[in-house]
Amino acid sequence: MKQLSGSQIQEFEDQGYLFFPSLFEQSEMSALTSQLDDVFSRDVEYNVREKNSNSVRTSFAVQTYNPIFARLARHPRMVRPVEQLFDESVYMHQFKVNAKAAFDGDVWQWHQDFGTWHEDDQMPEARAMNIAIFLDDVNEFNGPLMFIPGSHKLGVLEAGHDTQTTSYPLWTLDSKTISSLANKGGIVAPKGPAGSMLLFHSCLVHASGPNLSPWDRRTVYLSLCAVSNHIRRFKRPGYLAHRQFDPIECLPDDCLRSDCDVDLPWRDGIPQDELVVV
Repeated sequence: MKQLSGSQIQEFEDQGYLFFPSLFEQSEMSALTSQLDDVFSRDVEYNVREKNSNSVRTSFAVQTYNPIFARLARHPRMVRPVEQLFDESVYMHQFKVNAKAAFDGDVWQWHQDFGTWHEDDQMPEARAMNIAIFLDDVNEFNGPLMFIPGSHKLGVLEAGHDTQTTSYPLWTLDSKTISSLANKGGIVAPKGPAGSMLLFHSCLVHASGPNLSPWDRRTVYLSLCAVSNHIRRFKRPGYLAHRQFDPIECLPDDCLRSDCDVDLPWRDGIPQDELVVV
């Protein structure tokens, strides 16, 4: 996939997301999943663990120290569609692996990503979006991501700062708002094999339930922002909201299967100035 078609662009504008089943091959996914034991075993501040277990909930900034994920962060299949939609170069606002471990994976409440980015990071406009890659098969049992189609058209909705439900604070939407939106737009939960890709608008309302199944549901997220729309405030540590706004330079399409040189600025640990908040 080098360019989105006209019909795909229209679908994105109407629904707020696009789904690409099996966009990556199994060998590419194996290269990534082979790194996860090392990633999740690290006792570092950017590995956020579940509230009631030691399972990793989210591992942030993996691309800053792991060469395989650093290549994924520059993959044209993930970056080019966003550049096309924005008609502008993009930088990495946030990179994470959401673990959603079997039996232990907790909920992600209903929210909009841009609400957090605007409120906490002073990102000016909703010229940022998420690209997600399924590292595992996603089914109806292991906590699939849920969307309310078309909800991105409403812009930023009123949200409250939830610091109690899970181990990760989030600006969330109340039940009345979700009921109203879902009764109008419905709820969808894209499911498919490992290697499938989702692209979704930063104002699209989404959530996921707990993973009570025996199957992991691990997902990589690239939050890509138009360079001109970079954040203005460093209220959060650098692993939650990156502070380098250089445009992403894509690697060749086979970068997960070949040995491409990549910069690993946090190979020896996170710099202390990335932990300073203002």
